Amino acid sequence: MMQLASSRLVSQRLGINAVTAARPLPVLRSRTPLSSRLVLSDAQRRYWSATAEPLRPRPKGSNAPLAFALGSALSGALAYYLATSGDDEATQRNRASAELNSKYGSPDDFKKAIEELKQAFPDEDTVSTDPAHLEEHGFSENDYHPSSHPSVVVWPSSTEDVVKIVKIAVKYRMPVIPYSGATSLEGHFRAPAVGGISIDLSRMDRIIEIHEADSDVVCQPGLRWMDLNETLKEKGIPLFFPLDPAPGATIGGMLSTGCSGTNAVRYGTAKGEWFLNATVVLPSGEVIKTRRRARKSSAGFDTTKLFIGAEGTLGIVTEVTIRLAPLLPTNVAVVQFPDVRSATEAVIEVVNAGVGIQCVELCDDQFMRATNIYGQSTRKWPEKDSLFFKFQGPTARSLKETAEIVKKITEKHGATGFSLARSDQEAHDLWMDRKNALYSSLAILPGARGWSTDVCVPVSRLPDLVYGTKKDLEEHGILSTIVGHVGDGNFHALLLFRNDEELAKARAAVHRMVERAIALDGTCSGEHGVGMGKREYLYEELGEGTVELMKTIKKAIDPLNLFNPGKLYPEKRDGPKREH
Repeated sequence: MMQLASSRLVSQRLGINAVTAARPLPVLRSRTPLSSRLVLSDAQRRYWSATAEPLRPRPKGSNAPLAFALGSALSGALAYYLATSGDDEATQRNRASAELNSKYGSPDDFKKAIEELKQAFPDEDTVSTDPAHLEEHGFSENDYHPSSHPSVVVWPSSTEDVVKIVKIAVKYRMPVIPYSGATSLEGHFRAPAVGGISIDLSRMDRIIEIHEADSDVVCQPGLRWMDLNETLKEKGIPLFFPLDPAPGATIGGMLSTGCSGTNAVRYGTAKGEWFLNATVVLPSGEVIKTRRRARKSSAGFDTTKLFIGAEGTLGIVTEVTIRLAPLLPTNVAVVQFPDVRSATEAVIEVVNAGVGIQCVELCDDQFMRATNIYGQSTRKWPEKDSLFFKFQGPTARSLKETAEIVKKITEKHGATGFSLARSDQEAHDLWMDRKNALYSSLAILPGARGWSTDVCVPVSRLPDLVYGTKKDLEEHGILSTIVGHVGDGNFHALLLFRNDEELAKARAAVHRMVERAIALDGTCSGEHGVGMGKREYLYEELGEGTVELMKTIKKAIDPLNLFNPGKLYPEKRDGPKREH
């Protein structure tokens, strides 16, 4: 989206008619710096100020803080767009005003906060400053971002517990970092350098209500998606939650990162309609519920989506209502192609044919070689670029028809060796070869570790991304396997390294991969999220106006920047801007 450059464009954006738009807009064209227009009133300042006394609870059902926050965000966003149509000096002043707070309590304040937490939660296993617990909550084997430990870890059991923690955090100006499944790949749960409170939501893992007739479930955020699906299976309920990221991922983390997985080509991502509502603790300690449980609603803003992908920076989710899908029969097929472009063109035609595809995965020749080396497969694979299909349909006949159509289309694009599972066990074994991607890939370079990253581009541009990346990695001597959710253009690479020098090469290669994806009209992350690892790319990907709008919303809801600081929002950009 282009930055607004004139009052006429502003008028068009706001739907003002041509006659009105032709008139000058002296009030709207105010050059007053945005910072002065976002200064809090005395009442607002009192609301957000932390005092020596706990914050007084507001009447149940009051959504005043969220209403104020959204109103401030919208008015601030409008002011931002109008102001940035002026000269460069005014524009720079306005952008500077959107920077986030980085001043927190003193070490003594943090000590007092920890003592107050221990008083509020007297059970000895609820609040911990044990170095082992701090290490666990500030370091991850899954990524290679710098470790940074919290000052204290707290395990709440309810929404009320989270409210207590947040109010103490506000009182002592102490950052709060949500933590649950710890499967993050972009440093989402690292504490800031000053420390903070790690709120570990893993004990809030209950299924509260199952509404089979409505195909939905109410649950707590620490529930793992695989445990939910296993429970539904044990109860004989023919429904499942189709979003399938890492096996240990939790519902709260999935919502907060806007996740997806292999099923995305059929069911979409977390930013679809899978999360119907959420109960959220705001940085003020206020508790809101974003909407009712009805399957659809056109009443007001979709505030649920405000928190999807916000990575715990706007609120802490303590309860969620999620949609379920019918559990249908599936089957699996694998087929080889002469190259990635042929495979991609076949997938585009298959998807557009409207047949029952639940998953379609691209595995490059290196991955197939790694699978053979790993030795856990039931067969020896041709070491060629391959597609793994998971078909879905209500009957065996529908699955057979889908397989026949897909086979015919893939052969037209040069495919060979189409292999369709003849039993449920064989289908499971075939699909496990794809799901074992991490361990298979590590097998091709003994003693190596892997840097896993993802980007996403329009499906038709995926071959350009794959070829460009493979050429770049080969030129720099980096061994890698590539797996792609080719049905939606999402591409994963595991870059292998054995020492610090090779790690530095891998880090630089990830940077070039992201830039290559954005240049192809793609994104720095299709499903892993931004965290601390990819926030530097948001100005380039989204444009300056969009990033500053995000910061305006963040400041309106969390002016002290206590919730998960250092994630998602990039630092102020000094270089030339990119307009959309």
